[in-house]
Amino acid sequence: MEVLDRHVTSLSEEGRFRLLVDAITDYAIYMLSPEGIVTSWNTGAQRFKGYKPSEILGEHFSRFYVEEDCAAGIPERALATALEQGRFEGEGWRQRKDGSRFWAHVVIDPIRRPSGELIGFAKITRDLTERRAAENAIRQSEEQFRRLVQGVSDYAIYMLDPNGNVSSWNFGAERIKGYRPDEIIGRHFSTFYTPEDRAAGLPETALRIARAEGRFEREGWRVRKDGTRFWASIVVDVIRGDDGDVLGFAKITRDITEKMETQRALEQAREELFQSQKMEAIGQLTGGIAHDFNNLLMAVLGSLEILKKRMPQDLSLTSLVDNAMQGAQRGAALTQRMLAFSRRQELHMEPLDVSGLVRGMMDILSRSLGPLTTIETSFPVRLPTILTDPAQLEMAILNLVVNARDAMPSGGRIVLRASEESIAAGKGPLSAGRYVRIAIIDEGEGMDTKTLEQAVTPFFTTKGVGKGTGLGLSMVQGLASQSGGRLILKSRPGEGTTAELWFPIAAVEQRVVATADVPQPDSDAQRRLRIVAVDDDGLVLMNTTLMLEDLGHTVFEAMAGPEALDILRKEPVDLVICDHAMPRMTGAQLAEAIRSEWPEMPIILATGYAELPDGVGANLPRLGKPFSQAQLAEAISRVAC
Repeated sequence: MEVLDRHVTSLSEEGRFRLLVDAITDYAIYMLSPEGIVTSWNTGAQRFKGYKPSEILGEHFSRFYVEEDCAAGIPERALATALEQGRFEGEGWRQRKDGSRFWAHVVIDPIRRPSGELIGFAKITRDLTERRAAENAIRQSEEQFRRLVQGVSDYAIYMLDPNGNVSSWNFGAERIKGYRPDEIIGRHFSTFYTPEDRAAGLPETALRIARAEGRFEREGWRVRKDGTRFWASIVVDVIRGDDGDVLGFAKITRDITEKMETQRALEQAREELFQSQKMEAIGQLTGGIAHDFNNLLMAVLGSLEILKKRMPQDLSLTSLVDNAMQGAQRGAALTQRMLAFSRRQELHMEPLDVSGLVRGMMDILSRSLGPLTTIETSFPVRLPTILTDPAQLEMAILNLVVNARDAMPSGGRIVLRASEESIAAGKGPLSAGRYVRIAIIDEGEGMDTKTLEQAVTPFFTTKGVGKGTGLGLSMVQGLASQSGGRLILKSRPGEGTTAELWFPIAAVEQRVVATADVPQPDSDAQRRLRIVAVDDDGLVLMNTTLMLEDLGHTVFEAMAGPEALDILRKEPVDLVICDHAMPRMTGAQLAEAIRSEWPEMPIILATGYAELPDGVGANLPRLGKPFSQAQLAEAISRVAC
């Protein structure tokens, strides 16, 4: 009975085990004979291999292998491995009944009797097709991402280990920084920093901030393999594991040197525009003030001149009048400088050889410097012709040389240099073209940035009280601008100053100056004329009338253009002298109206301005304000002969 019970129990356990194996559907679990013949078949095997037990029992297990694996003897090798090593485990393609393939994970274990005799093999197969597809998708995604990162050429994208050593390197990093992967991987990323940034500990600071805040972002200079520098935008992101430990850093670097230079050029252009607008506004204000002062000085000088002629010859009184006239003349010179700055002075433009002009000035330049200062010149044998006012250019060069001397109180050397230069489009503050550059270089104290910015501002001076008007550089700038060029100052504290005058080279047609017939003064300089004097300023008008009447002429006064036209329609007139800047009707407009009715009427335009509208007014004989009685008489003799 006891033996029978054990037999029943054994059968019962075997039955339960078989039920368990048959119930498993995710694994194919079946037995093989020692020769590899299928001897059992569970539900899981039937589910994903497609064979019913009646279709597969008694068949060789190689039936599940693909043709190429069968040809390579892989089924036999699997059984041999299981016998030799006690187990075989592997993955590979297997084939279902319908011919479709699946990726299988296979385990084969040999089964032996207690005596060691081989009974067969236990084979467990699992379908991993979906997992393998997911792994392949992940691997493919990672490969695509790697290729994407590797293919980026505008950004250096690479990894750092927790200590800051380079652990990966993309093509963009190689292009921007110049290192091949085998040259840089394993080296510390501080290699890319400038020596001064390394000394200041910036690489360590970047990693410390990235650890603490998750990201570090900055711009700065970086160094390529060849030693050149570029301006970089840098982002460092910390990479952490699931446990929060730092695995490394992702670093992205972009070369923004061109962007920075563009931004700098834009800011410079904005600054130059602001400076130009500021100087233009100051110029308009200065020109207006100078014009009004000219009118006042005109009245003062003219009245003093008439007074001197009519007063008794008393030396004590004459000296007082002379002193007053000298003061007024100095005031007139000051207003001329103001007009030069505002580009409203009248220039006598001529084709000019700079080398010849400077050679002719050497005596006066040398005498102006004193014994402690020497001057050297550096001029080519030939220089192209420029178009400017020779007298004003001489004054400008003398002014700059004297400034250079004053910047070296203990003496030194001044270099006067000229050269031909070409400016490309968009390069620098000048228009594209060919120029003659005149440079005055000193070894003086130099100027800081703030002083340099204000240097050409009217009435700004670094000299002591009473030692300068602050209009010298303004006048030089006005001359250069009115001639189509520019004054450029370069200076640093302790390195001296270079003042450069740039003048455009004269066009071919400008170099040939027509020798028009200039009217000669009438031999009868005292010929009496009937003259209409027009000026909206009563003091100037009265002064002009006094000087004309003192010369023996008959004068009709008018304070506006229409009033002058009325006089011309009523009285016989030989000459009209009119101011230009008048309200409602300017002198040029009055001249045009006069020429329309009296085409042969001589007209003199009295003005301190050089800029007149095109047309009739631009060709009128001019008399610069303030003028003396002699200058007035000379102007009349030129046009009324």
